[in-house]
Amino acid sequence: MLFSDPEGGPAETVVTEWRDYPEWHRGRARYGVWLVPLLDPALLGYLREARRQLADLLHPDTERQPHLTVFVCGFEQPARVADDNFSPQQLQAQVGLLQRMRGPAFTLPLGRPDSFASAAFLPVGDPDGRLDGWRRMLGEAASEVRQAAYIPHVTLGLYRRKVDADTVRRRLAQLAPPPLPLRVGQLHYATYDARVLFGPLESRHRLLLEAETDGAG
Repeated sequence: MLFSDPEGGPAETVVTEWRDYPEWHRGRARYGVWLVPLLDPALLGYLREARRQLADLLHPDTERQPHLTVFVCGFEQPARVADDNFSPQQLQAQVGLLQRMRGPAFTLPLGRPDSFASAAFLPVGDPDGRLDGWRRMLGEAASEVRQAAYIPHVTLGLYRRKVDADTVRRRLAQLAPPPLPLRVGQLHYATYDARVLFGPLESRHRLLLEAETDGAG
C-alpha cells in the first residue's frame, strides 16, 4: 500500500517506536541483507536534503548508510533452525552463485519520492530485470525473510509521528525529483546489530561488477 495510490493507499502513517525489539531478535545479534550501496556524492546530497525537508516527520537516521536492499537473509546463526535464521553455509552458497552473474555496472532509474505507511522512500526501477535475476539466484540458496512483496526502493526514513495521507502526499510532492539514476557497481552482503535501531551496516562480502574480483568488506 503506497500513498501514491489515492484509492488503495494508507489513510495515515504508522509510527515506528525508537526502542530495542527483543520480541523480534530474541537475543540474536547480527541481521544480514544483500544490498546495493549508494556511493554517488550528488545522490547522497539529494537524500540528505530530502530528509532535511521531512525532518519533522521522520526519525533521524545518522548511522545507517543509504542503500537499496536486494535480498533479506535474516539472523546470522550457526545453523538454520528458525525460519528467519541464516547460516554460513547458505551465505557461501549465495556467494558462489553470484560469481556466475558477474557483469558490467549498470544504472537503475529512480522515481519521485513515495511512501509506505511506515516509511518514505525513493522508488527504484528494474527495467532490464537485473535485480530480479540477482533475487532469483540468491533464492536458490536461501529463503528470503519477507512479509510483503518486494518493491525496490531507497528508504528516506521511518515515521516518528502520525500524519494523514493528504499531508504525506503534499509534503512528498514538494520534494524535487532525484537528480540522477542509481549507478550499480557493487553488490554487498552486509549485517547490522539487530538490537540497535538504525545501526550502521558492516559489509562482509562484495560482488564487484565490471569484471573486478570479490573481496571481504
